[in-house]
Amino acid sequence: MPETTPNLRDVGGLVTADGRPLATGRVLRSAVPSARDVGPDGITWPPPVVIDLRSPGESEPIHPLAQTGVRVVNLPLLAALRPGARPIDSLQGLYLLMLEQSSMYLVELVREIGRAPGATLIHCAAGKDRTGVSIALLLRLVGVSRETVLDDYLLTADAEAAIMGRLRKGAGHRHRSTLPPSFAGVSPEAITAVLDHWDAHPEGVEGWFLEIGGTTDLLDRLRRTLLS
Repeated sequence: MPETTPNLRDVGGLVTADGRPLATGRVLRSAVPSARDVGPDGITWPPPVVIDLRSPGESEPIHPLAQTGVRVVNLPLLAALRPGARPIDSLQGLYLLMLEQSSMYLVELVREIGRAPGATLIHCAAGKDRTGVSIALLLRLVGVSRETVLDDYLLTADAEAAIMGRLRKGAGHRHRSTLPPSFAGVSPEAITAVLDHWDAHPEGVEGWFLEIGGTTDLLDRLRRTLLS
C-alpha cells in the first residue's frame, strides 16, 4: 500500500528574522524514502534532486528513488564514525562531530541546493540528526532565527512512530540497533549546541561557513534559491 515518506515537510514558508519568506518547493526534508511512497498534495514527488546523508553501511545498494530518474547525491555526514573512532555517547557529541569531521560535505550540500533546478529532498535515516543539522545550517545561512530553527527541528517528534515503522523495515537496522537508546529521540540540547557553536564564531554562522571552505558566491546562490 502506498505511503507518504515519514517526517516529510517543505521548509518553504518559514520566515527570516527580517521578515523574508523562504520559497516553497525548493528544500524538502524527510526520513528515508521508499520507492512505493507517494507525495502529499502540494509537494513535487519525486523531487528532481535527492541528497542522501547516510553512510554506505546503512544504505541500499541502489537508492530507493534512483529508478525514477532523479539525481541522487550522497554526502555521508557520519562517515567519521568508522571502526576505531572515538566513542560518542550523546546526540550533542554526535552533532558536534559532524561539524568537526564532515564540514566538506556541508559545503557541498550548500553548493547542491544553490544550483538545483527545482525541489531538492534532503534525508538521512530518520530525517532528524544529519538532516536536522543540515537544515539548520541552510536556515541560519539565509537568516532564519535560532528559535525558528529549533521549532522546525522539534517537529520531528510528531513523526516518531512513522519513522520507527519505516526504519524497522529498511536498510541499516542492524547498525542502528548498536546505537545508544537516547539517540532515537529529539534533543533540543543537541541542536542548541550546534547553534551555539556557529554563533560563537566571531563572524557568526556565515564566518564559520567561510572558514570551513565555503565562499560568498555559494552563499549568494543559496539565498537567491531559498528566499522569495
